Amino acid sequence: MTASTTRRTTAARSRIAAVGAIAVAGALLLTGCGDQTEGSGGSDTKESGKTNSAPLFDKLPKDIQNAGVLKAGTNAEYAPMEFQEGGKIVGVDPDIAAALGEKLGVKVEFTSGNFDGLITALNSGRYDIAMSSITDNKQRQEGLDDKGKKLGPGVDFVDYFVAGTAVYVQKGNPKGINSIEDLCGQPAAVQRGTTYEKALQDQSKKCTDAGKKAVKIQSFENDTEAQTRVKSGGAVAGVNDYPVAVDLARKADNGNAFEIVGEQVDAGPFGIAVNKDNKQLTEALEAAVNAIIEDGTYKKILAKWGAETGAIDKAVVNGGK
Repeated sequence: MTASTTRRTTAARSRIAAVGAIAVAGALLLTGCGDQTEGSGGSDTKESGKTNSAPLFDKLPKDIQNAGVLKAGTNAEYAPMEFQEGGKIVGVDPDIAAALGEKLGVKVEFTSGNFDGLITALNSGRYDIAMSSITDNKQRQEGLDDKGKKLGPGVDFVDYFVAGTAVYVQKGNPKGINSIEDLCGQPAAVQRGTTYEKALQDQSKKCTDAGKKAVKIQSFENDTEAQTRVKSGGAVAGVNDYPVAVDLARKADNGNAFEIVGEQVDAGPFGIAVNKDNKQLTEALEAAVNAIIEDGTYKKILAKWGAETGAIDKAVVNGGK
């Protein structure tokens, strides 16, 4: 598992690099699948002579009504947003998805794969949605790479959270890093294909434009590898989505491994990605997000995971810039 305020334009796991621009669907490494969230059953349809009492069931496309399942792709290594525990995918996103499933009358089943292949897999039909702390931005909406080249059809987003980018360092901050601007000429670790990798790239250019040395960006396949690099001293800092960095600082080695420095930057929305041809599903999800905001379920979920700073007041479609 964005840039952040970028696991994850939290000003946070935020992810700006185009998801799916690097990997193809066949490269997905499925690490967890099946019933990972709890929702009300939704397979009974009017055509079969039965009805579903969920308030937003009728808004769903017929194929999803008939299946009773909403298939979701994620990258489950981005606590507290989505991660694996006891053989299940848990976290902020799975809990929100379960609440959306209750409103829609279907189960939401998560499968974990490589982050940078999620949108490709979504558009190939492997998933109905991708929900993985994905930063909503124009680049992803339009299917562009970081140079503006058209790579695919893009996706629509239903925005449900806000996060920015944060810098974390070893506990005690031995290298005296106080902000992302202090990373000029320094090695910094990050997950590949994320918005915070893009944030580092942008900062590196600012460094060289100012006559300083470029950031020595160390990009890894997953966020755990980046964290390990910082912990071992191989990088002076890591960059991540703000809520993920906060969770990491609180929990790693009982709070003794890392600390956050400076303020989160480049805050932007996380969105549920949907195929652009599936406008009906996008509208149903927008209505469901607003429903859990209105009944208080949404804020209870964020409070459970200590992610209240990312709360929004209303769902937006394609609100990213």
